[in-house]
Amino acid sequence: MTRKTLLGGTSAAIIAVLAAGVGLADIRTGGELVINGEIPIVTETAAPEHLAGALNTIYSGWVFRTDETRAMQADDFDNPGMLYVEQGIEAFNTAMGTEGNSCASCHENPESLAGVRATYPQWDEAHGEVQTVEMQVIECQTERMGVAEPYGYDSQQMRNMVALIASVGRGQTVNVAMDGPAAEAWELGREIYYTQYGQMELSCAQCHENNYGNLIRADHLSQGQVNGFPTYRLKNANIVSIHNRFRGCIRDTRGEPYAIGSPEFVALELYVASRGNGLTVEGPAVRN
Repeated sequence: MTRKTLLGGTSAAIIAVLAAGVGLADIRTGGELVINGEIPIVTETAAPEHLAGALNTIYSGWVFRTDETRAMQADDFDNPGMLYVEQGIEAFNTAMGTEGNSCASCHENPESLAGVRATYPQWDEAHGEVQTVEMQVIECQTERMGVAEPYGYDSQQMRNMVALIASVGRGQTVNVAMDGPAAEAWELGREIYYTQYGQMELSCAQCHENNYGNLIRADHLSQGQVNGFPTYRLKNANIVSIHNRFRGCIRDTRGEPYAIGSPEFVALELYVASRGNGLTVEGPAVRN
């Protein structure tokens, strides 16, 4: 994997790409997202303290979308991502494995998990590692339900379940812990975020910290916040996981991405999630 650490500046590659783009986009701040007329979503707020000197304000990806896409997310009847949430509800109530348990056997209903998405990834003391929501689902299946072949990390079934967990947490303030035993993984995630990858020598920061709001190939760069994941992407006609998007970004640099579910992507997710502390959960969001 071609990589080079960078804590500032912009590569020649991105300068060339941006120069060929349309120009500076209208970030269109000040809008209000209230889902179903009853769930207020924070789409812009002061950046967390650990981003001092890098960002003053953090923005949801919703801020960068067109009126039509914004409207789709504002109503569950129009949000195609909710079709996958419905499949997640069915799976939640279905018994799996040798124990004959469903998710509902322990959690009663999806709403009991409303606080989960806002605090993940988080340190799991019993396993001595930072866990994502996907890892927690696999743990429940294998250790509590007797499932021999749990959901694949980025399988459709897993994305449906994580979309369900995100949907019941909409409006909850993102508050991902980055200290204590999670600090080592957070530091690794931060290093990856500022490392240039691929033949184009691009880092996450060069697009999503230094150039958010700029148009690139007829689309515009957001801050890369993950509070709306799993996200329904119109270009994919499906919901997309956080690690799938990470893989796509590194692939676009003409680099070799880490594996989905790898310790590196878990660490990167922890760091990127912490950059959104203060926003609210809005998944499944709708994006281009």
